[in-house]
Amino acid sequence: MDVNENTFKEVTLLITHYNRSRSLERLLKSFKDLGFEFGGIVVSDDCSKPEHLDYIKALHNQYDFKLLTPPKNGGLGNNINKGQDAVTTPYTLYVQEDFDPKPGFGEHLKDALGFMDTDKGLDIVRFYAYFKYPYTKPYGKGFSEMVFHLNPLYTNHIKFYVYSDHPHLRRSTFLQKFGRYAENINMDQIEYNMALSFIKHKGRGLFYDKFTELFDQKNSSNEPSTAVHRANWRAQKNPLVLALRAVYVKVKLLKCTMDVAMGKTKNG
Repeated sequence: MDVNENTFKEVTLLITHYNRSRSLERLLKSFKDLGFEFGGIVVSDDCSKPEHLDYIKALHNQYDFKLLTPPKNGGLGNNINKGQDAVTTPYTLYVQEDFDPKPGFGEHLKDALGFMDTDKGLDIVRFYAYFKYPYTKPYGKGFSEMVFHLNPLYTNHIKFYVYSDHPHLRRSTFLQKFGRYAENINMDQIEYNMALSFIKHKGRGLFYDKFTELFDQKNSSNEPSTAVHRANWRAQKNPLVLALRAVYVKVKLLKCTMDVAMGKTKNG
């Protein structure tokens, strides 16, 4: 009897969703086409429009998942919190609905699980990013461990984002260690607060070195992603934009350093 190499019964796939039902369908189809079998799939919806919810409910004919629907929109933080609360397996693979796994991801997810099973101090394994985490040390099998340095001589402000909302594997006890996601604030601040909490509570994480090779972020004009606009702004080559960005980065580095030094975090 053949054994499916992409069977991960100890992992729940947690997907946060808001008004992008076709993107969600594409993500579910991608995992199914690649032969993934999880211990569970949780789709945490943030009070999408009725036409999207109706479409998602119809997907139950093809895919097995648990749909969580709130009485009102609670924002991304609330959406992740209630989704994580519904997970019963030891590990959670968190993916927002506009990402798709690439062929070969299963092998690296298996490596990540092996690392976390063996090294109980690891809290997260990241599979995607817009930019490489700046300070790392080799760990194995194409992964590096992220090393946070508070010293301002380490000048890359991306160092504060040891945690990121992009696709990652984590222990399902994540909220117990780092606190629940902040609610009723914008998504950038939610991610930043959790990143500070991750540092405050001495979280450890791995980063896949070839970070663009495991997931695609796909967005149509009908279902766009706000994250794409942030990435495009960062990639601008206009001299004025570069000058303004240089000032912005220095100010942000100072602010983030002070936030960490003062223990400023709303998570936990």
